[in-house]
Amino acid sequence: MIQTTLFPDTFRQVFSLSNDEIAIAFEQVADLLETQGDDYYRIRAYRKGAQSVRAQAQPVVDIFETEGVAGLEQLSYIGKRLAASIKELAQTGELSLLARLQAETSPELFTKIPGIGPVLANRIHKELDIDSLEALEQAAYDGSLAQLSGFGEGRTMLIRDSVGAMLDRAAARQLQEARAKAMLPSRSSPSVAQRLRGSINRRQKTLAQTVDSPSIELLLEVDAQYRYLAKAGQLRMIAPRRFNPDGEPWLPIMRLQKEGWSFNVLYSNTARAHELDKTHDWVVVYYEKVGKKASQRGQCTIVTETQGMREGDRVVRGELAAAS
Repeated sequence: MIQTTLFPDTFRQVFSLSNDEIAIAFEQVADLLETQGDDYYRIRAYRKGAQSVRAQAQPVVDIFETEGVAGLEQLSYIGKRLAASIKELAQTGELSLLARLQAETSPELFTKIPGIGPVLANRIHKELDIDSLEALEQAAYDGSLAQLSGFGEGRTMLIRDSVGAMLDRAAARQLQEARAKAMLPSRSSPSVAQRLRGSINRRQKTLAQTVDSPSIELLLEVDAQYRYLAKAGQLRMIAPRRFNPDGEPWLPIMRLQKEGWSFNVLYSNTARAHELDKTHDWVVVYYEKVGKKASQRGQCTIVTETQGMREGDRVVRGELAAAS
């Protein structure tokens, strides 16, 4: 926190928030407004404002300190409302609109999700201490939700996908644009093709052909795309409740459809992954055949081999390649 010299007749404090911290607050407001079905132009204003703040070379709190609200309004996409929000963040370190929207994301909102009625909504809130859509989404991934009676595999996956759609409509559009623009590894690239072939053995291929699951080649392609976009900062980040006492949004999540399969991909957030420092290496892939029944669903984990002839290769483990 720094003391401001603007308006010397009034003693105020300015919180030293980074542009990224302010942009994240604006993005969270936009996401919550979208889940509540708010006005499209209001949602877009906060997203554009976040982009503008993040693009500034100078900290916007410094602009506020030296030029006041008028200086903030000179920035692209920063009108009176967003300038007032930056002022509030600079002076209090908090944004009352964001706090109100978070409070409004109550268990009653869960009843809008297919598969959840009032009784289940209250149980989720009381037994798992979940009070936000992001926390509900993570619980559907990490197994917490499945521990409650009444939440079988089918319902859990339905909830996971429905919540993800509510949270990620705008992010999905951004991801589609990013995939089109990003220079992803080409399938025809000899070096990449050799790398993939080196990580696939005959036993995995035979198993993939006997079950209705994505091919090893496709899974490794999805894995490569996820890690590329995660490293480039092109994926939406969620804040897992497990092993994350500070509530940091560190876990990138990707959804896509490819070759008739729907994929949900994220880094492993298990106790073992944290113990071995593999939270940015082990990739968990949830897959489902588009338009088919629940028996054509499954998951696997893709890791970097650490020993033997395949050391350094990405290999598929889990339900699909348990014998690899």
